[in-house]
Amino acid sequence: MDFLASFIFRLDRVIWGIPLLILLPLAGIFLTFRLRLLPWRNLGFALRSICHSQTIGSGDISPFQSLMTSLSATVGVGNIAGVATAMTAGGPGALFWMWLTALFGLSLKYSESLLAVKFREINNKGEMCGGAMYILRNAFPHSRLAAILAIIFSLAVVIASFGIGNMTQSNAIAGVLEQTYSLPRPLTGIVLSILCFVIISGGIKKIASFTSKLVPFMAIFYFIAAFLSIAVNWRNIPAGAEAIIVGAFSPECALGGAVGITLTETIRYGVARGIFSNEAGLGSAPIAAAAASTDHCARQGYINMTATFIDTLVICTMTGLVIASSGILPNHGLSGAALTVQAFTMILGGFGENLISLSLLLFAFSTILGWSYYGEKSLEYLTGSGGSRIIYRLCFGVALFIGAVSSLEIVWAVSDIFNALMCIPNITAVLLLNKVVLSETLDFQNFVLRRQS
Repeated sequence: MDFLASFIFRLDRVIWGIPLLILLPLAGIFLTFRLRLLPWRNLGFALRSICHSQTIGSGDISPFQSLMTSLSATVGVGNIAGVATAMTAGGPGALFWMWLTALFGLSLKYSESLLAVKFREINNKGEMCGGAMYILRNAFPHSRLAAILAIIFSLAVVIASFGIGNMTQSNAIAGVLEQTYSLPRPLTGIVLSILCFVIISGGIKKIASFTSKLVPFMAIFYFIAAFLSIAVNWRNIPAGAEAIIVGAFSPECALGGAVGITLTETIRYGVARGIFSNEAGLGSAPIAAAAASTDHCARQGYINMTATFIDTLVICTMTGLVIASSGILPNHGLSGAALTVQAFTMILGGFGENLISLSLLLFAFSTILGWSYYGEKSLEYLTGSGGSRIIYRLCFGVALFIGAVSSLEIVWAVSDIFNALMCIPNITAVLLLNKVVLSETLDFQNFVLRRQS
């Protein structure tokens, strides 16, 4: 067993090594310039479209609900624990590289969401189905390699949905409730399993209805909590911001040379945590994008693209500023969520601890709901039928209980591996279809220009 665990951890480090951490940003850079910077130039239009999105065209849910479902899976423990991990291992400058990864990730999220809508199909229940597996199948109908990549992607999503989208999240929730409120883990696991099963049993419409209410509330709640912390500690903000910028290129200067963090580590942790946080390029969010009612694939691409902006450039930034301005770095005694909790507590006392605990609970639960849909639709692709969904939902509920009462270090590593297996087929499809993305983008640009005039 120790040998297997050691092998999995080594494999995780190899897969998420330099090659993949270079591939994803390079793909984002290529698409950004291939699309003539339009994802950046039209970011204002995309953000305005969130509030003015209408249910037009064919689809199962509204464009706004699609975005909220995507955000529910994206905004999670990584926004609290992931930022802290990056800034502990890579110094405060890691946040800068998270920003840079997100900026180019906008084009990745836009492209994969656009393609998901363009190549989606309707199942025998009249529901929309899309994602990298359908892109590969419908864009390359006679390619055996594309068919294999589609199967690999779908299988990876199903497995990852039980890991990063289920057990690790329920474990985080159970840990917070046990530490802060002394609630027993088995009780938390039972309540989570029942509540989640009730919601996901209603399918995408019930999930979307719930997340469209939960996600805006939790995002605004966390933003206010972080803003309050920053406002109370405003005198330290300039020093914190300086540590982030200086640390991005000279981490030892930013930390007084005490920690010995190298520039390579700063970039590596910033890029890796940025990818894990906003999931641009992994291919998960397009599964939700494909369910949206829309009249043009580029329209939904822009709307879903804003998830990367909200996740990393807003929520992760708030977390990073709280940590950087708290003076808690460098601190080798804490990492992950514990570091973020301590940063809030140092500024706001016990009130801050309760705020961050509630935020972590909401973030983790929303991730569970979003990933349950991703896993279910991927299993439907593998089996060719929606009949397996009841079995999946029951197994998903059982896994939530197991995650709440177990130690999950190895589950995190397995989840990382299968996230990489999702990423490779998805990036392959997006890059091969870059001409299609450009064509659809330019076709929609006239509408964007009319709205901006």
